[in-house]
Amino acid sequence: MLFNSFEFIFIFLPVVLYVFFKLGRYNQHIAAAWLGAASLFFYAWWNPIYVSLLMASIIFNYIIGICIANFFTLNNIKLRKLTLFFGVVSNIILLGYFKYFNFFATSLTTSLGINYQINTIILPLGISFFTFTQIAFLVDVSRGLAREFNLIHYIVFVTYFPHLIAGPVLHHKEMMPQFQKKDIYSFNYQCFAIGLTIFIIGLFKKVMLADEMIKYVKPVFESAANGNTLSFKESWGAALSYTLQLYFDFSGYSDMAIGISRMFGIILPLNFNSPYKAVNIIDFWRRWHMTLSRFLRDYLYIPLGGNRKGVLRKHVNLMTTMVLGGLWHGAGWNFVVWGGLHGLYLIINHLWHGIRNKLGHDLNKSSFVGRLSSCFITFIAVVFAWVIFRADNIQTGFSITESMLGINGFGFTGRFQLSMIGKLLLIAWLLPNTQQIMAKYEPAFIIYEKDFSSTVKWFEWRPSLIWMILIFILASQSILKGDDSSEFLYFQF
Repeated sequence: MLFNSFEFIFIFLPVVLYVFFKLGRYNQHIAAAWLGAASLFFYAWWNPIYVSLLMASIIFNYIIGICIANFFTLNNIKLRKLTLFFGVVSNIILLGYFKYFNFFATSLTTSLGINYQINTIILPLGISFFTFTQIAFLVDVSRGLAREFNLIHYIVFVTYFPHLIAGPVLHHKEMMPQFQKKDIYSFNYQCFAIGLTIFIIGLFKKVMLADEMIKYVKPVFESAANGNTLSFKESWGAALSYTLQLYFDFSGYSDMAIGISRMFGIILPLNFNSPYKAVNIIDFWRRWHMTLSRFLRDYLYIPLGGNRKGVLRKHVNLMTTMVLGGLWHGAGWNFVVWGGLHGLYLIINHLWHGIRNKLGHDLNKSSFVGRLSSCFITFIAVVFAWVIFRADNIQTGFSITESMLGINGFGFTGRFQLSMIGKLLLIAWLLPNTQQIMAKYEPAFIIYEKDFSSTVKWFEWRPSLIWMILIFILASQSILKGDDSSEFLYFQF
């Protein structure tokens, strides 16, 4: 079921909200159980068969978590680490089988010249997210950070439908205390108004902005995949269109997830913070898919040694983390190359910061022109990487980037929707984001500290007639466009 579908907006969400708050007046445990059951139904809408896989994963990790907690209490370090290792490896094997078996098997048979047909394994929706969420849970239990083991709450924590399919990646210590609060089981008009506003803003981004770019992206990338050489204009048009499609698609999903959750009175972590305003790649990864960045930092980069073992080891750890982060997004060599590109970008960024530090520069201060040029360079680097990310294979990606560099000439034939691209770039660069608009009402947990309130007083949301009319217009336009129900791009990851 899609957040932008009529059945979700007009049937599923209103029914789940109504029953949840009705039950919450009498029994909080039953209300939580209802939310868990509704989340499983939401997941089953895609493919009921995989509900059993999801539940098996939940029960397995819940039991492993209790075992780790008991060993932590008994101060049995050896058994605690062994159980944690077993739990994490089991999760990785499950994810690896469904997501990467075909990829590695096909790569191996191709490299060996073996002509063998491998049956395609259907990827369960959201498996990367619910697997990473539970790996984080097991590690947090081992560290003594997760201590609440109510089974119903744990099922809701994992299956909670606003985040289940495409994130954010949740932490047990952030979410479980919220399910224990009595006030979330009582309907709150302010929370509902805040959540509905954020949801509609996200819906507008998805339906009216992101989906409008599909017609400028798909035909051109397909043409390149079929071996056609693109013009300079075509390649840049497709690259920028996809860059903006993905931006507003993921931004829209993130807003809708936060908005839905806020209607229940539950706050999710911030997962998207105007990444195209980033002044360098380090800043970009503090703004793009923030909960995944945090997961990779806390559960991969730091355990590998982080920056504690010298400059060379730090760069190796960065590259390893980003390559694996790229592979997390999809089973294909283009995702490996995309992750490697961002690893290289980060290494160059850290080396440049090191040089500036030695020269005595203050990295926290720069001129307007300096920030503007840094933002532009970062954006162009990200655009080139997105081409590899979007392409069906590495060859197609390199073909498009060659055209973007003018290697095939500087022809200006083909499609390039300059007006739409220009409008969306201005929105992404100049307008306040949803978190800034709603800053006064704490829309989400802030992962990386940023000031959301100082520059947007003129555009802050407040309960008023003007905002009600504006949100009504956004909702009407999005709904009247029709129930196309295009999937969110991150559903495939």
